Amino acid sequence: MEVIKEAKELLKDRKWAVLMTVCGIAGLLLIMISSLLPDKKPAAVRTEQQSVYDSSDYCKDTEKRLADLLREIEGAGEVKVYLTVGSEQRYVYATEGRHSRSDNKTEEEEKYVIVGGGSEKNALVETIEAPKITGAVIVCGGGGDAAVREQIYKAASAALGIPTAKIYVAKIR
Repeated sequence: MEVIKEAKELLKDRKWAVLMTVCGIAGLLLIMISSLLPDKKPAAVRTEQQSVYDSSDYCKDTEKRLADLLREIEGAGEVKVYLTVGSEQRYVYATEGRHSRSDNKTEEEEKYVIVGGGSEKNALVETIEAPKITGAVIVCGGGGDAAVREQIYKAASAALGIPTAKIYVAKIR
């Protein structure tokens, strides 16, 4: 009961109403000021330049790892690898859709999943596919020996997922 009496006394007092009005106006001003501040870009958004750089790093890393693997083949000796890449990184965006069938008609509707709000709307990235390796040149100390060359062809083909016809092996000078 005392709480109710105190609340009634505060409502009668004009100071409380003035305080609430001032707090409300201050809140509105803060909201207006925050809308004028620039938005920060999300960390997931990448620029074209970063994508090319990442593809180059991917290719160099794959070349190094393949060379390290091929050095383990008996008789291979020193190994150098050069890879050719057919495409850059590829972004696959999430989609949602609906499919309906009736009599002789089939209707399909697909659209990208959009995330973010306001001016920062972006399509949702589902996966980022690595650049596609299309060929390889391998030079090694044992490239003159047919048995070693065959093992290198098979190992490189299995590791890169490309046919042996897209791989060239030569003896290092």
